[in-house]
Amino acid sequence: MNRPDIHADDYALTLNTSKDMLECMRAGKLDSISIVTNMSCFEECMELLYAEIPNLPFLPLMSVHLDFVEGRCLAGRKKAPDLVKNGSDLMGLGWGGLFFASYLPGKRKKIRAQLICEIKEQLARGDRAAKRCLEIAEKAGVPCAQKGLRIDSHQHAHMIPVVWEAMLAAVKDEGYTVEYIRNSKEVLGVFLTEVSLYKTYRPINFIKNRLLSLYSHKADRYCKENGIKPMYLWGLVMSGRMDQKRIERLYPKMCAKAKRDGRQLEILFHPGLMLADEVTDEVAGEAVEDFYRREDRHVEKEAVLGMKW
Repeated sequence: MNRPDIHADDYALTLNTSKDMLECMRAGKLDSISIVTNMSCFEECMELLYAEIPNLPFLPLMSVHLDFVEGRCLAGRKKAPDLVKNGSDLMGLGWGGLFFASYLPGKRKKIRAQLICEIKEQLARGDRAAKRCLEIAEKAGVPCAQKGLRIDSHQHAHMIPVVWEAMLAAVKDEGYTVEYIRNSKEVLGVFLTEVSLYKTYRPINFIKNRLLSLYSHKADRYCKENGIKPMYLWGLVMSGRMDQKRIERLYPKMCAKAKRDGRQLEILFHPGLMLADEVTDEVAGEAVEDFYRREDRHVEKEAVLGMKW
């Protein structure tokens, strides 16, 4: 197994979230990041990154963080009316709506077509930004290993069947060369080996782990068909609470499991904290209190900065 990929989600979610992630990048602690493209602060956050690239030890790999549950609809209300809240351009269908649309034949086709439009817009915006980053890095002599498009999503929504179909259709239509699509496949057995940690996990995260595992086989097939190394993700059961002590307890077992199965291990963090004055109608209220504004976000940042992998 290669060295684990230390990854951070949610660059450009807010300005402060991005600044926290930039601190981790300057320390050379992030191998890869995900960039949210449909927030109002996107351009401002990208300008911060563009200016910082010459000072980085290396430029992390960059994924387009597809977002269908928050932010604004880039395709617009006319092209994607069922994805937005009534009378606005804010994303409104949500994870549950996308999930149920996957199993309603009359709705699936319509939602799929609208998702294709939205995904094309988000991919195009993210791809342009990543290419500009690569150009700046090359001129400044800052190394970066990225060659093609990389894709993941907010709340792992790309794993939902109708979203997965729409994403692959958009990639094919636009002729992208894809080097990575996240497979949100997390090994549950490793967590069960440490009985003393059971009470430190949020029960809802076990449900997410199992549900996403059901959808992981199609991602494995895609990787095999396209010559992409299969992967395991670590960051679902401990989502929002990826602290250093528990990581150190589980790290040897996670690495050993990935090595035995011939998979790349991606360790997922959310090291950025949203400030109170950054809360807007672009983000869900429950997510603000339960996730974006929790001090646990700084626990994850401390883990990224403090771990020696």
